Amino acid sequence: MKHPKILASILCISLLSGCSLTNPPQPSGSEETSYTGDGISLDVTTDETEGATETSPSSAGTAGTSDDTVASASDETSSAVNVEGLSEKGSGYEGVKGTGAFNYGEALQKSILFYELQRSGDLPDDTRCNWRGDSAMSDGSDNGIDLTGGWYDAGDHVKFNLPMAYSAAMLAWSVTESEDAYKEAGQLEYIKSDIKWVTDYLIKCHPDDNTYYYQVGDGGADHSWWGPAEAMSMQRPSYKVTRDNPGSAVAGEAAAALAAASVVFAKTDKNYADECLKHAKSLYKFADETRSDSGYTAANGFYNSWSGFYDELSWAGAWLYMATGDKAYLDNAKSCYSQAGHDYNWSMCWDDVHIGAALLLAKITGEKTYTDAVEEHLDFWLKGITYSPKGLAWLDTWGSLRYATTTAFVASVYADSDKCPSAKSADYWKFAESQINYALGSSGRSFVVGFGENAPEHPHHRTAQGSYSNNMNEPSSHRHTLYGALVGGPDASDNYNDTVSDYTANEVACDYNAGFTGILAKMYGKYHGETIKDFGAVEPVGDEYSVEGSVNVDGQDFIEIKALVYNKTAWPARKTASLELRYYLDLSEVIKGGKKAEDLEVNSNYMQSGHVDGIKAWNKDKNLYYLSVVFDDGNLYPGGQEHYKSEIQVRMRNPEGPWDNSNDPSYKGLAGSGICLYDNGKLVWGSEPSADGKDQTPVTDGTAPSDTTDATAATAATSGTQATAATGKASDKVKVTMKYDSKSGNSISGSMEIKNTGNEKISVGSLKVKYFFICDGGKTPVFDCYYSGMLQSDGAYNGVNGVTGAFSDPANKTSSCNKILTMSVPDSGTIDKGGTITINFSIHYSDWQNMNSAASYSLAGDGNIVIESNGTNIWGSEP
Repeated sequence: MKHPKILASILCISLLSGCSLTNPPQPSGSEETSYTGDGISLDVTTDETEGATETSPSSAGTAGTSDDTVASASDETSSAVNVEGLSEKGSGYEGVKGTGAFNYGEALQKSILFYELQRSGDLPDDTRCNWRGDSAMSDGSDNGIDLTGGWYDAGDHVKFNLPMAYSAAMLAWSVTESEDAYKEAGQLEYIKSDIKWVTDYLIKCHPDDNTYYYQVGDGGADHSWWGPAEAMSMQRPSYKVTRDNPGSAVAGEAAAALAAASVVFAKTDKNYADECLKHAKSLYKFADETRSDSGYTAANGFYNSWSGFYDELSWAGAWLYMATGDKAYLDNAKSCYSQAGHDYNWSMCWDDVHIGAALLLAKITGEKTYTDAVEEHLDFWLKGITYSPKGLAWLDTWGSLRYATTTAFVASVYADSDKCPSAKSADYWKFAESQINYALGSSGRSFVVGFGENAPEHPHHRTAQGSYSNNMNEPSSHRHTLYGALVGGPDASDNYNDTVSDYTANEVACDYNAGFTGILAKMYGKYHGETIKDFGAVEPVGDEYSVEGSVNVDGQDFIEIKALVYNKTAWPARKTASLELRYYLDLSEVIKGGKKAEDLEVNSNYMQSGHVDGIKAWNKDKNLYYLSVVFDDGNLYPGGQEHYKSEIQVRMRNPEGPWDNSNDPSYKGLAGSGICLYDNGKLVWGSEPSADGKDQTPVTDGTAPSDTTDATAATAATSGTQATAATGKASDKVKVTMKYDSKSGNSISGSMEIKNTGNEKISVGSLKVKYFFICDGGKTPVFDCYYSGMLQSDGAYNGVNGVTGAFSDPANKTSSCNKILTMSVPDSGTIDKGGTITINFSIHYSDWQNMNSAASYSLAGDGNIVIESNGTNIWGSEP
C-alpha cells in the first residue's frame, strides 16, 4: 500500500488567482535560449510568426538493440514471455569497469528493471521476467474505455496517475541529463521503454480535451486484499476529471510527463514525440484554464494534492517550453512559479514539484529568483537537515531514502550546470554521492532489493511476496526478488526493519525509484560501472500445483475419494480454467464381470469448485481408465483461503458387481503422487501410469503440502519516537502503542497500534478511540486517516476502510486538554487474540499553522489514550 508523505511538514498552499494561458500572448521577436543536460542539448529558436521550433541534439540518441531471441512461454496459461537466455545471475559482467565506491552500472540496470516489474496490463513479449503476467485487463470497462497499461503504484495495485506521471517525468528528465550514460551502460532503450509504457497509458487516459482519467482502482478495496496482481478479482473503478469537475494538479503533472517524453523521443521517433506533445498541450490548457482540484477526490487519503496546482503548472510549462520553444509557456511557467508554495525545507516529490520547476527555469533563464531558490533548498539539505549517525540526510518517516536520493539527483543536476557557483558545485556533488552511497550500502547494508550487501528480502509488495492465501506471512519468505526496488528506508537513527508488514520502512513505490534512478545515471556518467550480461528477473519455477488425496469411505462395490487441489501458481500467478484432476483406475474386475466403464455410477455430494467430467479411457486394451474432474469455472486461483484450494468428494460404484481398489494406480499412490493434475493437458502434479499400467517417475517428489505454513504474525514497526508510558488504566483486553511521526510543528501524527491481549475476539466496529489534546483558540482542527488495517495473529491481513474522526469539547477543560478527537472504526470483522489494528492518522489545523501541542494530555503517554468497546472503557484514563 502506498502512503502519502506525512503532512506534519507540509504547508497547505492557498490557491491564488494568476495569469492564465487561455489566450497566451504571442512571442515578440526571436528569442534564443538553451537547456543543457549531460545528454541532450536543446538549442531553441522561436520564430515570431510561426512559433516553429528547431532542435539540434548534441549527441546521438539511438542505442543498439538487443540481439536476444524472444521465446514463447512453454506453458500456454502463462502470459509473461521469457527472453531466451536471461536469468537472475546472468552470464558475467560486461561494460566499463567502475571506479566509484559501488557498481553504479549494475545498480542502474536493476533500478530500471524494477519499473518493468511494476507494469500493469498486456505485457509485451520481451518482458524480462517470468513471474509477471497480464493483469487488470478490464481496466476502464466500467466507463467503456480501455485503460489497461501503466504502472501499479507501489506494493499495491492501484494506478494513481499523479505519482505515476511524476515518476515518468523524472525518468525523462534523467534521460535529458544523462543520455550518454544510459547509452554507454546499455540501458537507454530500456528506460525509454519504461517511459513510453506510462506515456502510452496517459494518452489512453486522455480521450478528449476535457476529460482525463486519473485513477483506476479503489485504494480501500485494493488494500484490503493481499495477493498477486494477476489474481485480482475485485472491482476496479476508474475516475476522471472534467471541465466541470477539474483536477489541475493531476492533469498538469500528466502534461509535464508527456512534454518531457516528447523531448526524449524527438530525435528517434518524431511521430510519437508529436503525439505526446499534442496531448501535453491539451492537458496543460485544460489544467491552466480550470485552475481547480475540486474533481480530484478519489485519491484522497492516498495522494492528495496538498501543494496545490501552481507547482505542476510551472513544472509542465517549463517542459512545454523546452519541447516547443513557445515563449508563452515559459511566461506562464514563471507566473505560476511565483504563485506556488516555496517550501525550501522539503523535497522534490510527487506532490511538490516546485524545486524541479525552479531548476528548469534556472537553467533556461539564469535568473536569480530561480538559482537562489535551488541553492536555498540544497543548502538546507547540506546544513539544516537532520543527519543519521551513519550519514543519511533524513527528512521524514515515509520514504526517507526516496527524499534523500531525489534531492541527490537535484543536487547533481544543478552542480553540473553552468548556473551553479563553482564554490558550491563540489559540495553539492559530495552531498549527492553520500546519499546515493548510503542507499547502496555505505552504512553496512543495502536498501535496494537484489543489490549489494545485506539487501532487503521482504519488501512490502504483494506480487513479489507471492501469497496465494491473502496472507502477507504465507509463505514466510518472498517467492520472487523485486530487483532494483528502493525501499522506504530507516529512521533517523539508522534503524531499519526488513519485514513485509513494515510498510513504513519496507514499502517500495514508483516515485521512490524515480530520483534514485536519476542520480544513479549521474553516478554512472562520473564513475561508470559494469552491468550483468543476460540479466533478467527470470527465476527457477517453484512448486505451483499439488493434490492431497484420501479415502472417505469404501466398500465391496464402491469407493469415495476426497481430494484437496491447490493452485499456488506464481510464475506467474494464474486464474487457469483448464485444470483437470485424474484418478487412474484398473477396471479389469468390472470388464471381467461383463460390464463397461459407462455402466459405473459416478456422483458427488461436495464439489467446492469444478465438476465431474466422467470416466474416460487411458488404455482400453489394458482396462485402464481414469476419473476426470475438470476445474474450468475459474474459481481455483491463488487469491485467498477460499480460492487457492478446492475440496472435491467423488463416489464411484459398480452397481452390479465387485470393486477392487488394490489394482488401481491412483489408489496405490493416493497419499502421495497417485492422483494426477494437468494444466491445459500438461502433467503438473502426480505420477501417471504407463500404457501398461506401471508407475512412472512422478512430476513431483510425491510429498503432499501442508494446508498452511506456520507463520509468526509480524507487527508493523513504524519509525518515530515512541511516547513514554503513562499511568493510565491498565487492561487485560487491549494494549495501545503509539509511535509518533510528529509531536510538534504543524501536526500531531503517527501510528497507533491496538493489540488484543485478552482471550476473546474483539468486534472492530465496537471500538472508539479518544485522543485528548490542546487546540489553540480560534483554530479548526482537521483529522486525516492515512492508513488502517488489521493483522491477525496467524498473519492474515485485512484493510480497514472508513475510519472517521470527530472533535468535541471536554466537560471540564484543563491545561492539557481542551479538545477531544474521537475516532470511530467501521465494522470490519473481529480482531482475534494477539491480533492488532493499526491506525495511522494526523491532527492538524485547517490552515496548517503550527500547533502549541507540547503539553497535550495524550502526548504524555499511551495510557492517556482511551479505548472504548461498546461504550465500556477497556484501555487508558481520561484527564
